[in-house]
Amino acid sequence: MNKIKLTIDGKVVSGYPNQTILEVASDNGIDIPHLCYHPKLSKSGQCRLCVVRVGGKMLKASCTEFAMDGMDVVTEDEGIIAARKLVLGLLLQEGNHNCLYCEANGECELQRYCRMYQMEEPSRQIPFHEREVDYASSNALRRNENVCILCGRCVRACGELQVSNIWGFAERGHRTHLIADDDRRIGESNCVKCGTCVQLCPTGALSFQQVLGRGLNWELSKESSICIYCGVGCKIDFYTNPQGQLVKTMGNDEGPNKGQLCVKGRFGFDFTQSPKRLSKPLVRKDGVLSEVSWKEALDFVAAGLTKIKEEHGPDAIAGLSSAKCTNEENYLMQKFMRAVIGTNNVDHCARL
Repeated sequence: MNKIKLTIDGKVVSGYPNQTILEVASDNGIDIPHLCYHPKLSKSGQCRLCVVRVGGKMLKASCTEFAMDGMDVVTEDEGIIAARKLVLGLLLQEGNHNCLYCEANGECELQRYCRMYQMEEPSRQIPFHEREVDYASSNALRRNENVCILCGRCVRACGELQVSNIWGFAERGHRTHLIADDDRRIGESNCVKCGTCVQLCPTGALSFQQVLGRGLNWELSKESSICIYCGVGCKIDFYTNPQGQLVKTMGNDEGPNKGQLCVKGRFGFDFTQSPKRLSKPLVRKDGVLSEVSWKEALDFVAAGLTKIKEEHGPDAIAGLSSAKCTNEENYLMQKFMRAVIGTNNVDHCARL
């Protein structure tokens, strides 16, 4: 596809005809403030924070306005700043954004832009409808509509990515609010607990239960790994607090999962810090399980398999592999059973 050239803030940049101004700007390292837009979701143009000036005249929503060859775009001037501050002021007035008690404090996109434009506390000229906080119905997700900015990310993520269509909007005007199914609590809805909505939420309207009180966002350290629950190989980011506790997991966009996770990958990590978890191999000696080195444990297993094979033949041994392993590991398992042990008695837990 032939590229187009346009000017953004006096800089000539290139893009493609099917890209929006925001996408071209992002590809060229130019940051345009936005809240409702997310690269994984359809464009809605709901928040209007991403407005830019096109051709020195009209303000356009850069997330929905397609880039054109020869276009001249300004991402910030006095008029644009005034428009963005108006949008931010309305969002602050329509909610109860107390950062001190919000789980998103430190990684909230609304908070970031309010600081960028030095927003002050709202004067409450618009009626604020306090809504019930749903913190207890689900053991996975928490919902605080009083900090929801109605960006629609969760609605589109649930419908377009997860295809569960749990989230939606009810009523109109300043009474518009987020609902699950036909206005149920999260735990009473058909939510599958994938957590995609929380990962894409720009504020603290949706959050994870297990993070509560276990660490502030700027205290958490991140390490990337691979989810162990199946053979897909989803890339996952683990977050630990200063005490070394694993407090949450997020999908990594670089893996085959493209940032999405199932309920196991998202929440099934509590076993890692369970006091019952075995961290060293055990061998029964004189009727008592004792900790040993991996070499001793493997030698013990090898000796046992050799003895059984010599006394009863190779078909007295069977091997069961696991879907949690990689394809390469499963291949080696069947190769070991057939070439070393000498039996075809090998199966895989995905068949159970």
